Amino acid sequence: MEEFLLVIHRDFTSENQVPTPEQMKEALQPYKEWVAGIAAKGNLVGTPKRWDLEGRVIKKGETEARVGNGPFRKGRKAIGGVLLIQCENYDQAVAIAKGCPIIQYGAVVELRKAMPAA
Repeated sequence: MEEFLLVIHRDFTSENQVPTPEQMKEALQPYKEWVAGIAAKGNLVGTPKRWDLEGRVIKKGETEARVGNGPFRKGRKAIGGVLLIQCENYDQAVAIAKGCPIIQYGAVVELRKAMPAA
């Protein structure tokens, strides 16, 4: 089994959020059931996490690292949730990710396979 990072991106900050707060309320129970199904099949490694809206971005500066608010400007997608799953391959991970109920409201799910340490 390989581990995959599943990251849910959505727009938290614009006036016309996608999904809307109402849609997120509708999706909450199906989302919980989706995560429970992943766990029941033995594919959930790390519990779902939610993230604040502020964040910080650290970049190279003239003399030292610069710290700015972020990570995105208004109206951009931000990380709305993170899961760590284990699957046989990308195809199985994609099948799980496609079941995320928030996609139907405009959220984007990103998958990344964990790479062995050097």
